[in-house]
Amino acid sequence: MNLQQLLETATDKQNFMKIRDYFDFSLRYLEFIKNNLQAVIVSQNETHYRFFQYKEDGTYNITRPINSNLMLYFEYFEQQQAHFLRLLKNITNQQFNTIENRQLLNNFIYTTQQSIGATLDALPAKRSNIARKINGDLFERLIKLVILEVGIDVMEGTTSIPVKIEGEEVFKMKYQHDLMIKKDEKIRAIGSVKTSSKDRLDKIFVDKFLYNRLTDTDTPHFAIFLNDVQRKGKEGRYGINSTFLSGHFKGYTIKLNSLDGVYYFDIRPNMQTDNLLKDYIKTFDDFLFTEIWQFTN
Repeated sequence: MNLQQLLETATDKQNFMKIRDYFDFSLRYLEFIKNNLQAVIVSQNETHYRFFQYKEDGTYNITRPINSNLMLYFEYFEQQQAHFLRLLKNITNQQFNTIENRQLLNNFIYTTQQSIGATLDALPAKRSNIARKINGDLFERLIKLVILEVGIDVMEGTTSIPVKIEGEEVFKMKYQHDLMIKKDEKIRAIGSVKTSSKDRLDKIFVDKFLYNRLTDTDTPHFAIFLNDVQRKGKEGRYGINSTFLSGHFKGYTIKLNSLDGVYYFDIRPNMQTDNLLKDYIKTFDDFLFTEIWQFTN
């Protein structure tokens, strides 16, 4: 499959309805980049990040930063597909709760989503907004499919919240959610799924505050992010910048309300060393192996 065929597939969300659709696409992309890139550029400041440069068929575009510690290569991805699905089916079995399986869980999903994102980076600059929208929507769907695969009832969509004054319902307010985890027809937790927290962090905290105030509940809210890095610098000297606003995160956590879980695939170093951040931010494996079950119980 050539780059234009990959783009045609990636830009049609109907091609990603099942979890195996995502895996099939990733395999095609990983096979393509083995021998069809103009260059692989190493980040100047954090050298485990790479940028893929396409050839003329991709107008020599350069991709988003790719974490080489997380991005799997073609042969290994192909080999681990069956085990990954078996892992999801047995996620509550403690025999599967190993360091190796936790790494595979994070890396497999990271590779799957970055294969889509990096493909969309080959689109012309005038279509970048469309590419971001498609990439975000497909990430939300991928996480939903993964959660369904482990046996949790989850959906996305709009809820209708009755607004009451002195106990009397006055009107209903519609509220859009990326994920709603349900049990016994009741919403047990609400999730935001974004490729990055950039320009979105404030809204996630405020959404929890408003939803729980409007419903007079204490419904848990969590957030899942792919990464928080972007390319910086000029050609020949590319590096990466963090897009995570730690001050905003701490301020909202302390003064507004804390989130009930924040999970990353490509976690930033300060999230693991800062005394406050490390208490609230973890990697996605923690969500799927442990914390999602606390919401349903």
